[in-house]
Amino acid sequence: MIYTCTLNPSVDYIIHVEQFSQGGLNRGTDTAYYPGGKGINVSRVLQQLGQQNTALGFLGGFTGVFIKQELDKAHITHDFIETDGPTRVNMKLKSEEETEINGPGPAISEEQEQKLFQKIANLNKGDYLVAAGSVPSTVSSDFYVKAAEICRKNQVNMIADTSSNALKKIVGQEVFLVKPNHHELGELFDTTITTVEDAVYYGRKLHEQGAKHVIISMGGQGAVYVSGDMYLQANVPAGEVRNTVGSGDSMVAGFLASISAGSKPEKAFQTAVAAGSATAFQDDLCERADVDSLLPHVTVHSLDKGRF
Repeated sequence: MIYTCTLNPSVDYIIHVEQFSQGGLNRGTDTAYYPGGKGINVSRVLQQLGQQNTALGFLGGFTGVFIKQELDKAHITHDFIETDGPTRVNMKLKSEEETEINGPGPAISEEQEQKLFQKIANLNKGDYLVAAGSVPSTVSSDFYVKAAEICRKNQVNMIADTSSNALKKIVGQEVFLVKPNHHELGELFDTTITTVEDAVYYGRKLHEQGAKHVIISMGGQGAVYVSGDMYLQANVPAGEVRNTVGSGDSMVAGFLASISAGSKPEKAFQTAVAAGSATAFQDDLCERADVDSLLPHVTVHSLDKGRF
C-alpha cells in the first residue's frame, strides 16, 4: 500500500487578473480551487495513474472539509489528524507576472504530532510512505528523520520529497527515493550544479548516504537518475510550460506508480519525467491520458560510466 504524508496542506486558490493594479481594485476572471500540498499532489497523480493510496497528515476547519470532499470525489482514501485551526489557503494570482501568497498553517500540538507518528508506525512491511513538503514551525524540525527511523525499523519504503533544512536533516537516513532539483542538490553540498556530470557526482553521494534511488530534475537539461552503478539521463519533451507547481510531485508519483507495479528503474524514470512534464503543460495536475501521450517522447539513455 502507498501512503502520502502532508504536514502543511492547503487549499490552492488560483485567480486570473488581466492587468493587475497594485493598490487599486482588481476584478478576477477565471478562478479555481484545488486541494494542495506536496503529498496531496502525489496522491492525486498516483490515483490518476491507477495506484490506490491513502493520504495522511493534518487538516482542519472548513478548508480541511473542502480538501476531504475533493479527495472523496477522486476516490482517494484519507486518514488525517484533525487540527484546531483551519487548513491554510494559498493564493496564486496570474497576470502579467505570477504572484503567490501562501497563508499560515494551523498550530500543531505535540499530541497531534504523536498521533501522526503512530499512524506511520502502523504501516506494514513493504508499504511506501511519501513524506512530502516543508515542516511547519510548530512541528518538530526532525519530524522526517524520526519518520525515516520508524520506516527503517518496520521495513517501510520511505520517499523524502522535501527541500532546504528538512532535506539536509534526512541525508544519511535510509530512504527509498529522494528527488531534489539541481538547485536543491547544490544547496545540500554547498556548491552549484550546472552539468550532468555534477548531478551524477552529487547524486552518487546521496546514494552512498542512504538513498536507494535518486532523481535530479535539471530544467532544460532534463533529469538524471542514479542508483548503484546505474546512471541515466532523460530528455524533456517539447511543450508549452503553463504550470510548474506540482511538477516535481508528479515526478515522484510517476516513478512510484511505475516501480511499485513492477517496472524496472528505466521505465519508472521515464514515467516520472513524462508525469512531471505533463503537469507542467497543464493548469492543474496531469491526468493519465496526458502522461500516456508524452511517454513515447521521453527518451532515456545510459550515461557512460567512464565519465564519472
